[in-house]
Amino acid sequence: MTQTPRSFSHIGLSVPDLDAALTFYSEVMGFYVLMQPSEVVEDDSAIGLMCTDVFGPGWSRLRIAHLSTADGIGIELFEFAGNHAPDDNFAFRRHGTFHFAIQDPNLEELLARIVAAGGKQRMPVREYFPGEKPYRMVYVEDPFGNIFELYSHSYELTYSAGAYA
Repeated sequence: MTQTPRSFSHIGLSVPDLDAALTFYSEVMGFYVLMQPSEVVEDDSAIGLMCTDVFGPGWSRLRIAHLSTADGIGIELFEFAGNHAPDDNFAFRRHGTFHFAIQDPNLEELLARIVAAGGKQRMPVREYFPGEKPYRMVYVEDPFGNIFELYSHSYELTYSAGAYA
């Protein structure tokens, strides 16, 4: 049976300061705010029980906000009680998610805004096909330690037709 590709719904990011992260992702990244910060506590409400199912008992409380990209991908920001930064926020050898990517045709301008807002540029802007196609990328870090990539062109254009061949 042939399956069709699924669509991507959202990604959840843990941040140390929800209000600062909401400002960064709405004002710097240009994402739409769908739901302002709210507090969720460990209780018997529907959302409280869902969180206990995911985090296990004893999670206590969290703050959460929801944003959306221009193409409808959700960005869910979490501020957990007692949060802490990992020793290595780029454990690329560890199994699991280690980055996401955002597309902007003028990634250099967005990169400058990210750095000006306290983020980090983790590498030089690189071209995938120097002299052939204008596809560019760069890894960055938000001010809260989350690693992501900026692409100048769509994923499909960048990798279609044997991009590395």
